[in-house]
Amino acid sequence: MSRDQRLAVLALAGLGAFVFGLLLIGSIGQVRPELEGIPVAEVLAGGPPADRYGTGELRIVGWYAELSGDCRGDSGGADASVAWLQRDCPLRVLLPQQPTEQATQAELEHGLRLAAPNGRPFPSRAKPGGPNLRLQQLTFVGHFGDAAAARCVPDRAERCRSTFVVSDYTGLIR
Repeated sequence: MSRDQRLAVLALAGLGAFVFGLLLIGSIGQVRPELEGIPVAEVLAGGPPADRYGTGELRIVGWYAELSGDCRGDSGGADASVAWLQRDCPLRVLLPQQPTEQATQAELEHGLRLAAPNGRPFPSRAKPGGPNLRLQQLTFVGHFGDAAAARCVPDRAERCRSTFVVSDYTGLIR
């Protein structure tokens, strides 16, 4: 083996040791909690999410579905300022498993209900009609127990507290 070949092998071994060291250092410690996603199944298991998770920001991972095709009309109650939170249409939910394209509103009502004051942080429609289904899981960022839930009509107050109020989403699962 020539001198140049020995130097090249030594440089390659040094580079490998350097990368190994970086990976070892990077794996020390725990994942930052704000980057961990909570599966929808975990959120739906147990009592009301607002009681278990409080009002802090969470990242929840699941299958997104939006259904407006067979929705019943709903103005959201007498208080227009909370209509976005207590309205039934369109129904936006996060599910533990990917729903079928023939999913009805009744089937989707068993998922985690999503809402947003401006209606914007949701994916655009996948298809012009029918349910809006995605081929991948999405991570939604938001919170439970929004302050507006106190103004919901009494028969929807608990549902309003347990609705996940979305501020952002991403399709990249990490």
